[in-house]
Amino acid sequence: MHPAGETEVSREEARRIAVRAQLLDGSAKGVLETVRQLGYLQIDPISTVAPPQHLVLWSRLGGAFDRAELDRLLWEERKLVEWRAFIWPIEDLPLLRARMRRRSSRGLEYVREHASFRRYVLRELERRGPLLSREIDTHASRRGAERHDWWGSRQMGLMLEVLAARGEVAIVGRRGKQRVWDLAARWYPETETLPWPEAERLHAERRFRALGVRSEKGRWLAHPDATDGAVPDRATLLSPFDRLIHDRARTHALWDFFYRLEMYVPKAKREYGYYVLPLLVGDELVGRAEPVFDTKTRTLRLLGAWGDTSRLDEAVRGLAAWLGADRVVG
Repeated sequence: MHPAGETEVSREEARRIAVRAQLLDGSAKGVLETVRQLGYLQIDPISTVAPPQHLVLWSRLGGAFDRAELDRLLWEERKLVEWRAFIWPIEDLPLLRARMRRRSSRGLEYVREHASFRRYVLRELERRGPLLSREIDTHASRRGAERHDWWGSRQMGLMLEVLAARGEVAIVGRRGKQRVWDLAARWYPETETLPWPEAERLHAERRFRALGVRSEKGRWLAHPDATDGAVPDRATLLSPFDRLIHDRARTHALWDFFYRLEMYVPKAKREYGYYVLPLLVGDELVGRAEPVFDTKTRTLRLLGAWGDTSRLDEAVRGLAAWLGADRVVG
C-alpha cells in the first residue's frame, strides 16, 4: 500500500527532495533527531577515515557532531539501540521485535542442535553479565567445561549473533571495539507487540519517508511529507554506507553517478581506490576522493581525487577539523 498523497516529481526535484529528506542540506540539529529522521545508522568495522556511523553523522552535523553523544544515547540514555550491525531509534523496537520473532523461527534448527551451548551462554550472562564474548569462554575453560567443536571465539560469536537476532541477548555497551552482551530482558524495555505484516508496512513507510523519493516504473514519486526547495551550497564527503547513495541503482538514476565500494575489488582492477567517498555539493554528486586518517600521527592523507574537485578542499578541511588532524597531506 502506497502512502496517500505521494506526488510525481521531476528528476531535478527528486534530487533536492532526496538531499533534504536525508538532512544533507544543513538542517540537521542533533544526533538523536538525525538518527530518527534517517531511520538507522549502519555499523561497519572498516574505517579508513572514521567508522561509517560517525561519518554519516559528521556529513550532516559537521563539527557539531560529538562522538561521545552517540555513545551516551546508546549506552546511558538508551534512546538508541544497536541490533544486527545497525543503530536504531528506540521507538523502532516494536518493529525490531517483530523481526526478532521472525528470525527466532529461522534460527530454531541451530539452537536446537546446540541446545546445551545456548543454555550455557544464557546462564553465564544471567549470573555474571554483562560480559564480553571472550569472558564467557574464559570462564568455561576455567571451570573445565566439556569441550566441543563449538567452544572457542568463533563459535561463541556465532551463538551470540544468533541469540541476538532472536532477541534473547542484546548488545549493552562496548569496550573499545568489543561488544558487551547481556540478557535482552534486562536491556530492552517492554513494547507493544506488532504482527509481522504491520511491522513491515511501518518499516517500508518509514524508509520511504527517510529517503524522500522513490523510483517506480520510470517515475519519481515523492513522499507526502517530503519538501522541495533550494539546497544550500555546502560541500561534504559521504560514507560509502550513507543512505543517500546506499542504493547504487537509485544513485545512478538520480545523478548519473556510478558508485561502488571497491575494497573487495583486486587492486589492479579498481577504477578509483580502496575506500572512496563521494563528494556532495549542494544537491549534486560531483566527484569522489580517498582520504585516509592516521590516528597515530594525526595526519589526514588524500590518496586520490576524481571528477569535479573544485570544492573538495572545503570538505577536507571540515573533515580534518572534526577528526582533530594536525596536518593534511595530498
